[in-house]
Amino acid sequence: MNHQLLEQAKQLGLLEEEYHKICEILNREPNFTELSIFSVMWSEHCSYKNSIVWLKTLPKEGTKMLAEAGEENAGLVDIGDGLACCFKIESHNHPSAIEPYQGAATGVGGINRDIFSMGARPIAQLNSLRFGNINSDRTKWLVKGVVKGIGDYGNAFGIPTVGGEVYFDDCYEQNILVNAMSVGIVEVGKSISAGAGSPGNPVYIFGSATGKDGIHGAAFASKDMSEDSINDLPSVQVGDPFWEKLILEASMDLIAADVVVGMQDMGAAGITCSTSEMSAKTDVGMDIQLDKVPMRQPDMKGWELLLSESQERMLVIITKGKESIAEEIFKKWDLTYSHIGEVTDSKKVRYFMNGELEAEIPAESLVLGGGAPIYHRDWKEPEYFKTINSFSLNSIDDITIEEAKENALKIAALPNIASKRWIFQQYDSMVGTVNQSTNLPSDSSVVKIKGTNKSLALTVDCNSRYVHANPNKGAQIAVAEAARNIRCTGGVPTAITNCLNFGNPYNEEVYFQFKSAIEGMGEACRAFDTPVTGGNVSFYNQSTNGQAVYPTPTIGMVGIIEDPSHVMSLNFKSAGDAIVLLGTSKNDLGSSQYLSKIKDVALSNCPEFDMTEELNLHGLLEAISRENLAQSVHDISEGGFFITCLESAMAGNLGFDICTPRELRLDAALFGESQSRAVVSVDNDKLGSLLALAEKQGVPALHVGTVLASDVVVNGQNWGPTAAFDETYQNAIGAILES
Repeated sequence: MNHQLLEQAKQLGLLEEEYHKICEILNREPNFTELSIFSVMWSEHCSYKNSIVWLKTLPKEGTKMLAEAGEENAGLVDIGDGLACCFKIESHNHPSAIEPYQGAATGVGGINRDIFSMGARPIAQLNSLRFGNINSDRTKWLVKGVVKGIGDYGNAFGIPTVGGEVYFDDCYEQNILVNAMSVGIVEVGKSISAGAGSPGNPVYIFGSATGKDGIHGAAFASKDMSEDSINDLPSVQVGDPFWEKLILEASMDLIAADVVVGMQDMGAAGITCSTSEMSAKTDVGMDIQLDKVPMRQPDMKGWELLLSESQERMLVIITKGKESIAEEIFKKWDLTYSHIGEVTDSKKVRYFMNGELEAEIPAESLVLGGGAPIYHRDWKEPEYFKTINSFSLNSIDDITIEEAKENALKIAALPNIASKRWIFQQYDSMVGTVNQSTNLPSDSSVVKIKGTNKSLALTVDCNSRYVHANPNKGAQIAVAEAARNIRCTGGVPTAITNCLNFGNPYNEEVYFQFKSAIEGMGEACRAFDTPVTGGNVSFYNQSTNGQAVYPTPTIGMVGIIEDPSHVMSLNFKSAGDAIVLLGTSKNDLGSSQYLSKIKDVALSNCPEFDMTEELNLHGLLEAISRENLAQSVHDISEGGFFITCLESAMAGNLGFDICTPRELRLDAALFGESQSRAVVSVDNDKLGSLLALAEKQGVPALHVGTVLASDVVVNGQNWGPTAAFDETYQNAIGAILES
C-alpha cells in the first residue's frame, strides 16, 4: 500500500476505508488526479453518503409528477394546459459565509442553470436566508453582501425575485444559510434529460472559459467552517449573469433545433460531475480531451480543469451529425465553446491531457446510487431536550393589557417579525416579460402563467426554532405552513423541494435531528399529497466551537391556482368588515418570538401540532377560496394572532378592533404561535355563511372583531393608530443595518 497516496486521500477528505474501496474499484492504486475526482464525487455535497438512506424514505410519487426525485437536475410536475413546472432549491452556505456577494450570486446562477438545463425557462426566484445577530458588524456585512449578490445577479439575468424569508439568530453567526430556489416552465414532453445517449455522440462544453475558481468547492462544502476557512476563498466561484443570459438563450435554441441528446450544468465538481453523471445515467462512458477545454488561465493542470467550478458553463451531448447546427447557435450567441470528447461504450470516464491518459474510472462508481459509499450513522437524543421538556408555561407570568401594548410594539420591531422591505426592495420582482406577478400582499407569491388562465403559488418556509425544539414536529410544521400559505392564497399544494441544512452528520445529536426531521417531513408530505421532487442536503453548518446551526429543513413548495377569481390576499379591504379567527387557539407560547426574544427563554417546547386540525383548516380555506367568501386571508405564524391582524391592517392602510378569548392567557392569546390557524376578514353579509361553512368543516371559528379605519384596539383599549406600528415595523431592520 502506498502510504503517501493514503495520506493524500485523507487530506482530500476521504476516509481510509474509502481509499481501500477506490483501490478495489480500480483494481490498482489511484493517481493523484483520480484521488481528487473521488474526493469531490464522494463528498457529502455530491454523494449524499450520510443522508441517502433517509432521503429514500421520503414520498416521491404523485399524480402530477413527471420526474421523480433524483432522476433529473430538478423536479418536474404537470400543471395542466400541456405545461410543466420545473423547480428546485439549493444551498450556497459556505461560499456565502466567506465571500457573501459572489457566494450568493453564484448560488442564484447555479440554481437557474439547473432549471434551464432541463429545457425550462426560469420565471421566478425565491430565497431563504439565515444570519446571526443583526447588531454585529459581521452580520451587517454579510447581509449587505448576500442581498446585493442576489439582487445584482437576478436583476441582470432578468428573472424576478418574487418571495422568500429572512431570519436572524445567534446560531447562524459564523455559518449563515443562503438557500436559492428557481422555478421554470416547459412544455410537457419537451424537457431535456441529463443523459449521454449512444456511443459516438459528440460532447461539447459551452459558456464561460474554465479558470481556477471553485476548485474543490464540493469538498469545501462538505467540511466544517473554521477560522482557517478564509484560506478556502479560491473555492468560492465567481459569477457573470450576462454570460448566463446568453447561455440560457443558446440552450433554448439548441433544444428548439432538436440537436440535444442531454444537457447538464457544471455546478459542484465541474466537468467531473457532469461527465460521470451523464455517462452513468445512460450506462455509457466518455473520452474527454481536457486540453480542448477553453481555459481562462494558461498552463492549467488536468485535475484543475476537472475540478474547477467556474460558473456559467454547460455540458451538452449533441446528436451525431448535427454538430454544425449546434456550433452555429454557439456562434450566434457569441459563446465560447469546444468539442471536447465523445460518448463511448466503455462505461468509463477517461480524461486525457495532450494525448496522455490522466484518469480512467468506471462512471457508475462515482455517482449517487452507484458506487458512491452509503453510511448508516448512529444517533442519540440531544441533551438539550431535557431543558426543553422541563419548561413550564406556569414559570412565566401573564401580562396586563398595558404590558401587552408595550410588548406588541417590541415584537413588531423584532428582526424576525419586522418588514424585510430593506432587503426585498433591492430585488426586482417585476423584471422580465415571460410572466406576470399579481404583486398582491399574500401568504405566498402568485405568478401568472403566460398564455393560460392559471397561476403558480410559490413559497419557502421553515421555522428552525421549532425544528430545534422538536425535529419531527418542527419539520411537519414547516411543510404544513408552506401548504397553509399556498391555501391562504387560493392555491392547491402540489409538490415540494427541500434544502436540508444541518450540522456535522458524525455528531450523533445532529444526526438525530436530521433523521427525525426527515421522518416528520415525510409524514407531512404524505398527508398533504405533496411529493418530494428533490433538493439539496447541506451538512457541516456549524461554528468553530462545534455548535451546529438550528436544524433548518427549508421547504420550497409549488401550488396551482386554476382560476384567477380564487386568488386571495392578506390585506384588510374595508372598514366595518368582520374579523374571524379560524382554528383552535391554545395556552401555548412554545418557541414563540415572544417567549424567546421578549422573555429570554432560549429553550421551550415546539408549538402543539395536530395534523387533523391542519387538514380540516385546509379544507375550509379551499372552500372559502372557491366560494369567494373572504375579503382577506392571512395565516397565523411568527408573532401570533396580534401580528397577523397588524400585518393585514398595515397592508390595507386600515385598523382593527379585536377581543381575545377570555379563557386564554393574554400573552398566549396575542403572541402565542399555536398552529393550524388563520385570520380572515369578511363582508358582514357573508359572515353567517362563513361561520356555517367552518362548522361544517369542523374548524372552530370565532367572530373576534371588526376592521377599523385607522386605529388598533385590543380588548377595548385603543393602542393608537396603525400608522405608528407601521413606521416601527417597516423601518426596524433598515435602521439597524444602516447604523
